[in-house]
Amino acid sequence: MDVRRRCERRAGRPRGSRNRRCVLKADPSRQWRLLDLQAIDTRLDQIRHAKATLPQTPAVEAARRELGALETDIVNARTSAGDVQRELTKSDQDVQLVRDRAARNQQRLDAGQGSAKDLQALQHELTSLARRQAELEEVELEVMERSESLAARVTDLEARRAELLTRVEALESERDAAVTTLDAEAEKVAAGRADIVAGVGDDLVALYEKIRASSGGLAAAELRHRRCGGCRLELGNVDLSRIRNAPEDEVVRCEECRRIMIRTGESGL
Repeated sequence: MDVRRRCERRAGRPRGSRNRRCVLKADPSRQWRLLDLQAIDTRLDQIRHAKATLPQTPAVEAARRELGALETDIVNARTSAGDVQRELTKSDQDVQLVRDRAARNQQRLDAGQGSAKDLQALQHELTSLARRQAELEEVELEVMERSESLAARVTDLEARRAELLTRVEALESERDAAVTTLDAEAEKVAAGRADIVAGVGDDLVALYEKIRASSGGLAAAELRHRRCGGCRLELGNVDLSRIRNAPEDEVVRCEECRRIMIRTGESGL
């Protein structure tokens, strides 16, 4: 592998000084392969970003939160409906007790059993029972209306839950399909990466990966029309002269962003 390092003493520094500039050497063809490697890694980074920022993801999360709140509402509504249903059962039993007592009294009154005083007392009690029955039936009607209202609310909430579940499933299906598409593209893009890495060389790849880690993923870029493809800044005459006079196999870096600059016929040197 034609990749090597050469350390030079910086101008104006005495021999033995630690202030030395280590220059990495690599055949130009291997440097050019860095552009292919960078293109692959850039696209893979874009795919990872696309997966992390899928519009369906927050939509699914929002729908799931809404579904959770709706489930709580359904539980509360069912509990309230159950409480009122028990109240309605109790009210119905109270009304039935009064009806049964009034029916028995009416039978005794109709049969003329007992003294005139007893029959008069039965008549007064029937009047009181009728009043009591009317009061209880009014209460029962009010409880029945509340029960019907709560039952309708439970039905409405359950219908909304069914609609929301359908929407969640559709959003999750869209998200999963998008992830599958991106994963397939990532697999296709990364298929040739190992061969390119092998062709670049360990030392140059190590430098490339180190710069990528500290430069937002972009480590190598073409020097094009006197501009660094990494930071997009135009190089000054001093830097251009340095690069122009550097050997073809020297790995040059931008003095501003420290990314590797690949020289091509479009560099403008």
